[in-house]
Amino acid sequence: MSVQRYELVFPDDEGTDHDVVVVDRTEAKGPGGHPVYADASGIVRAEISDRGEVRMLASGGQQAPMRRVEARLLPEDPV
Repeated sequence: MSVQRYELVFPDDEGTDHDVVVVDRTEAKGPGGHPVYADASGIVRAEISDRGEVRMLASGGQQAPMRRVEARLLPEDPV
């Protein structure tokens, strides 16, 4: 079974606060061959390995990818 949803946690520079974005698995593969996950807008995109390693992917020309991002596995939506 493959993981379908994650929360991406973006800490601030001081490590005292953070933003959280929910991403769902897409059909795409990233440069490392792992699945790409995206938020509903398609702006936040990340390749996430089976070990939870996150590689942020730029979706526009002015983005600067964050270096420290944590991926938290989310349970599947009940059917």
